[in-house]
Amino acid sequence: MAENRTHAEAAEEFLKDEERTHWHDDTLWHVRTKRDTAAQKLPEWEVLRENASQIKEYVLSHLDELLIQFENNATANGVTVIWAKNAQEHNDHVYRILQENHVKNLVKSKSILTEECGLNHFLEAKGYDVVDTDLGERIIQFNHQVPSHIVMPAIHLKKKEIGDIFHKHLGTDAGADDPQYLTEAARLHLREKFIQANAAITGVNFGIAETGGFVVCTNEGNADMGTHLADIHIACMGIEKLIPRAADLGVYLRLLARSATGQSITNYNSHFHRPSPGKKMYIILVDNGRTEQLGREDFRNSLKCIRCGACMNTCPIYRRSSGFSYGSTVPGPIGSILSPGIDLKKHSTLPFASTLCGSCSDVCPVKINIHEQLYKWRQVIAKEGNPEPAKKWAMKLAGKVLGNPTLYNIMGKSARTALKLSPNSLIYTRFNAWGKKRDLPEVPKESFKEWYKKNRTND
Repeated sequence: MAENRTHAEAAEEFLKDEERTHWHDDTLWHVRTKRDTAAQKLPEWEVLRENASQIKEYVLSHLDELLIQFENNATANGVTVIWAKNAQEHNDHVYRILQENHVKNLVKSKSILTEECGLNHFLEAKGYDVVDTDLGERIIQFNHQVPSHIVMPAIHLKKKEIGDIFHKHLGTDAGADDPQYLTEAARLHLREKFIQANAAITGVNFGIAETGGFVVCTNEGNADMGTHLADIHIACMGIEKLIPRAADLGVYLRLLARSATGQSITNYNSHFHRPSPGKKMYIILVDNGRTEQLGREDFRNSLKCIRCGACMNTCPIYRRSSGFSYGSTVPGPIGSILSPGIDLKKHSTLPFASTLCGSCSDVCPVKINIHEQLYKWRQVIAKEGNPEPAKKWAMKLAGKVLGNPTLYNIMGKSARTALKLSPNSLIYTRFNAWGKKRDLPEVPKESFKEWYKKNRTND
């Protein structure tokens, strides 16, 4: 994790391994290509995107009403609904539930919200062995890492590295890297954990206000295995995950898997409405900065996100710098507009980790204007984030030059002369961060304005 480092500093560390950088880039672009193929098979793809965006727009405008409706219906179904204003409250509620129900062993399916809240470390400090049952999550848990991608948490690791991790923790054959063999070993290991578990923790992909039910989407069925075998089911849900009606669900299920991995649909879309006889079900509704983001007019649309990861797979910066360079639970373009709202100082470099090419917005299934929000965050950071003095004065000087045609012409001619005379040793120094990995183009003999004056004709 890139603690206390700028994105550029953390990315530079990842880029030292050129082979891995190219492999990471190619792998994610392959997933992006699969997304395009899947989307092109649906003539109504853009209609689905527009519908999904508008439904979420309604949710954000009526969030208070829909949350109460969801709570009332879930409670009527026999579910215990709990509210948490921040990560600490969420973790305290989970711990209290485990204690009250005398839970000794628990399993957990993939949940970005619990990663956001730091639940694993919190419970481990309390003496619990938290077992992540998603294959990718279990791999990085063995490796003492956090997810580098919200859909493919171990995408930064190669097969051989995973084989070495399994050999160390599961006793698989040394040097074995066959995916089927490794998956079978993980399955046998996790089956024992499922059987022993008293409680299962899941995230929530969609909460349905109309019914009080919720949906969990997985490709491995691990959420189903955990919740069906355990007596206690704790579902952790960000308050923005609501949709109004069950009829709306089909729109998102057609978009989610295609956007994430290029599949036509997620393998398991599990619906939960009420606890089975003799069992208990809890839903923890978590704010943790979401209402504050909702109040930011320029950034509220970020709450439409359905966590598909498509913006990461297409982003040239993410693909070549990895999720670890962002230092946040949700990396990539969407994380770069969510994280500054949580801690502006810590995440002030993330909105600048973008080319503003707009590819992230183009692939977003709910049509979040990601690149525009990145640009707006840059403006906020420049105004409130106390930029470096050198950069601040450089921008002031640039503003004066660009705002004065005469000064602009003089500076342009001076710069061309200086660049012709100055040796590279004066340009490419440790004080010039821009010069890293970049070559200056050939210095032109004249400016376009000078050329135009010489070559224009009266006709």
